[in-house]
Amino acid sequence: MDPLFQITQENLETGLRGVPVGYCTTSTVHPEKGLFYIDYPIDQLANWKPEEVMFLLYKGYKGKEGEVLDFSNDLKKRAQCSQDVMRHIEMLPRQGHPMALFSCAILILGMFEGKGDYRTDCLNLIAKIPQVAAVMINHHAGWGKTPVSRPELGYMENFFHLLNIPGKKDNQLAEVFRLFNILHYDHGGGNLSTFVGKAVASGLEDMYGSIAASMDALAGPRHGKANQECLLFVTELLAAVGENASEERVEKYLRERLAKKELIYGFGHAVLRVEDPRATVQYALAEKLYKEHPLVKISILLRKVGSKVLKENPAITDPYPNVDAISGTLLSAAGFPYSEYYTVLFGLARTVGIAMQIVYERCEARGGKGTPIIRPKYLFKKR
Repeated sequence: MDPLFQITQENLETGLRGVPVGYCTTSTVHPEKGLFYIDYPIDQLANWKPEEVMFLLYKGYKGKEGEVLDFSNDLKKRAQCSQDVMRHIEMLPRQGHPMALFSCAILILGMFEGKGDYRTDCLNLIAKIPQVAAVMINHHAGWGKTPVSRPELGYMENFFHLLNIPGKKDNQLAEVFRLFNILHYDHGGGNLSTFVGKAVASGLEDMYGSIAASMDALAGPRHGKANQECLLFVTELLAAVGENASEERVEKYLRERLAKKELIYGFGHAVLRVEDPRATVQYALAEKLYKEHPLVKISILLRKVGSKVLKENPAITDPYPNVDAISGTLLSAAGFPYSEYYTVLFGLARTVGIAMQIVYERCEARGGKGTPIIRPKYLFKKR
């Protein structure tokens, strides 16, 4: 037997980390090179339009101008949610974290508009999820009635239009939304939210129920909510040391936290052994647009000092910033300081990759038979 597939006692109770279970046809994560969509490193896609990147993930190759235009127009035709969907989303209780409402909103969409066909529902969900997210956020935040959808503006441009953000002024935030969206579409096949969505779909649950389960998995602080936790940490650091703090002052603060067994958020990754290229792209945009913003200034200092301090611990395999280290700071600096919705923005994006991976596993894997129902073996152990 190939040693790669030999399961030992050391593999048990490790969250299946490193255990191969299938194929991912959309993306891969290299420890030293970072995230790739198909054959393209993520930093090369940072200036693409969302529709171009989605075409790449869906079709497996870079589309020609006419192909991308047809794909984009198809999404626009599918984009409008029914009035019943929007009305029922606006009837959800406002209590609790927005991710709970987001999961419910996706189920509502499926109840009214699900077709029972994974391929059709994949494209419909991708097309409609910006409006679903915007209606949910506006409702939860108490920002009033959502404007009429204008999908002709473009995928993320319409999302920006739909949000009733207090004091919304310019399109720089729309640009930040576009970049955030693209960077979070996909991340291999084994991250928790993706794996959960595919596992639920393996029981032949429909696309909407499977994606709702994915969003529930994404909601936790070890996964999608990490960007919210990171911004809170950066805000606390800023309050403690000030925006013009020296590297020495930041280092002292971090060492004090570690001495108290407190976490330094925004560093480390399960696979990467370098700075997350998604973070690198966002650092560059933050410095370009908002280099004098207090949160950006302290985040740049933290980027340097945090890695220095964490490298001293030989048990830490990746002491470098991950995508969450800067994404919340960038969103806040751009005019969206509402961190309770950052995981929703993550889910809005990740729906794209998960839905496409579900289509592969249900419609294409094993010569079209699809993967079997997920059923790992557990060994009995007396406590």
